Amino acid sequence: MEQNLTIEQIQNFKGKYPKQLWYLFIVEMWERFCFYGMRGVLTVFMVDVLFLKDAQANLQYGAIQAFVYAFTFIGGIFADKILGFKKSLFFGGIVMILGNLLIAFSPQDMFYYGIAFSIIGTGFFKPNISSMVGELYHEKDNRRDAGYGMFYAGINVGGLFGGALCVYLGKYYSWSWCFLAAAIVMALGLLTFLFTKKYLGPIGDSPLLNLSPSKRKLREVAVYVGSIVSIPLIFLMVRNTDYTDYFMYTIGTIAIGYFLFEVVKLPEISMKKKMIAAFLFIFFYFLFNAIYEQSGGSLSLFAKDNLNHNLLGLSIDPNIVNNSSNTLFVIILSPIIGLIWLWMAKKKIEPNTLLKFGIGFLFLSASFFLFYYTKFFANVDGITSLNVFTLAYFVTTIGELCLGPIGMSIITKLSPKRLFGMMMGLWFLASAFGQLAAGKLGAEISKSNEGASLMTKLQSYTEGYYQLAIYSLVAGVILIVSIPLIKKLMQGVK
Repeated sequence: MEQNLTIEQIQNFKGKYPKQLWYLFIVEMWERFCFYGMRGVLTVFMVDVLFLKDAQANLQYGAIQAFVYAFTFIGGIFADKILGFKKSLFFGGIVMILGNLLIAFSPQDMFYYGIAFSIIGTGFFKPNISSMVGELYHEKDNRRDAGYGMFYAGINVGGLFGGALCVYLGKYYSWSWCFLAAAIVMALGLLTFLFTKKYLGPIGDSPLLNLSPSKRKLREVAVYVGSIVSIPLIFLMVRNTDYTDYFMYTIGTIAIGYFLFEVVKLPEISMKKKMIAAFLFIFFYFLFNAIYEQSGGSLSLFAKDNLNHNLLGLSIDPNIVNNSSNTLFVIILSPIIGLIWLWMAKKKIEPNTLLKFGIGFLFLSASFFLFYYTKFFANVDGITSLNVFTLAYFVTTIGELCLGPIGMSIITKLSPKRLFGMMMGLWFLASAFGQLAAGKLGAEISKSNEGASLMTKLQSYTEGYYQLAIYSLVAGVILIVSIPLIKKLMQGVK
């Protein structure tokens, strides 16, 4: 019978992808629809409906996103130690649906309450699917990178439709419908998971199966109750971004302390070196996100105020382009870049993972030079070209694809299996700090925009993007120069 599948049977699959990957792909696709849909409308909603100033909306956006990713770190640890991935994912999905329904019910009054629910829900949902994908492959199976590449594309199919539909519903129809759409697709994701989880065999089961059912149940209930009880606290911290800073710096210190504790405990020096290499990947991922994640913040407001509606002769809302072009390009470029790497591997000239990371930063830098360059296409009113803006996203996406999918894969290769959840959590925590930093950078860029003319806003945004291009270039060069050192730490892991 299917549900008695062993881990060996799952990992001993023929062809390129295990069938379980497609089920996880669909569940994650719906969740990303919900997530990207929400992410893309946050700053626009806060400025247009809650009447926040541009700089404040950027800070608020950074705080919300930071919490979402920080809770993936906490959710990852609870899944590792108590719930198991399956229960964690289901609980997270239910809480996310409730959050979206709250905002749909009363967008203006319930916004921050709904966001608090969504933060907890995403924390329990998000890291666990990624970890389950890793477990579909045997440790020495070199098809794992291809699996993560396909999974990454699935994430973006959801992001593409969610990003476009939620912006459209919110801006042109009703904010309640926007958030209701996110709740409905999340429910679809959960139903998909319920019908397909039997094919995952033991993957994602509770790590406490050796305990008696009553003891296990007690610990699980404690996690659920603790999570719900923390919602008012999150509500307070998201409302006041100073509290967010204190929280993030505290959790960052604890996380690094916990990481060091686990590294010191490792018996072999080679394992310790590999963990330090993994940490360096995570650190550079943080730097990448601090620059890259302007898309939901300052670029969203730039698109709202300073772009025309003409994309290659078609009339389209710039916020839809801002929210969906990246995911569309990921879907188009993922297989192409994958084929380029394969072709280069055959010719024995494929760059190693570190060089790919460095190249990612160089493309990111080039894209922000293009965002800066939009200023030279502006008319006298400060409205500039949507075409150049979209081209910049095309370049950003190439950078992201040099780094995103292989990053997750390399972390699972460098970490001992029992620390997968923690290391995935650290990977998402790097995102959280990246989001926080992105919000602060975005607020700095749009600080002088209050009541300013569109031309002044254009100057302010594009000068900010020029600075970010320089930061990205410097980070890329430093990483490429450090390759020999990091390679030694990786102990031959490819």
